[in-house]
Formats: sequence, structure tokens, C-alpha cells
Amino acid sequence: MHFKPINFNEKLSKFDDLWSPKVIAEMNDYQFKTVKVQGDFVWHKHEDTDEVFIVLEGALIIEFRNGEVALKAGDMFVVPKNTEHKPYAETQASILLVEPKGVVNTGDATSEQTAENDVWI
Repeated sequence: MHFKPINFNEKLSKFDDLWSPKVIAEMNDYQFKTVKVQGDFVWHKHEDTDEVFIVLEGALIIEFRNGEVALKAGDMFVVPKNTEHKPYAETQASILLVEPKGVVNTGDATSEQTAENDVWI
């Protein structure tokens, strides 16, 4: 067992690519992933799991077909499973995602924004 805390800023300093989640910890079958975002993402949904967005820095808008939610640093939102959504950040933001191991960032959609899964930093 390692007795060292995980520092979000230190982990975020290790990469610059956007929309490409990096795993920083696991708990049971869930992964904690840091990701940097800016601009539009793809419309997608995760059929079998909820998805948690925690904004560490900046701001994030999550669009839905019937509305949107605006998040700022310190805010959290849970997107229910099977809910189509599209994250958007006008300027670069840093996000913590919490989701089951194996979840692909673009869910049921495939695009150039589909990132390699299970990448640890």
C-alpha cells in the first residue's frame, strides 16, 4: 500500500492533450480520470452507467437535447445513464470523471475524439 496522496494539479501537469481522459486512481471497479477539455465534444450516451463530472478548473457546459447545465470550478453533475449529452468548454477546463472501468469517453459514438481507454498517469 502506498501512503501518498494524489494531487490533481501534479497529475494535470503531465499531459496537454484535450478530451483524452487519464486514469489517476481506482476504487472497486470505478476509475477516477482527469481530463482537459476545450471546444465541442461529440453527442453521445453511456447506456449502462451514469457519468460524474467534477470541474477542477475553468467552466464546463453539458448540453442535453432539452436543455443544459453550466458548471464552474468546484461544481459536480451526474449525467444519468442512457442520457444523450455533449460537453462543451469555451476555454480550457480541467475535469475529474468518475465512471466504471472500461467506459469509453465517447460512449456509443465513434469519432476522432474517441480516446484510448485505461491510460494511467
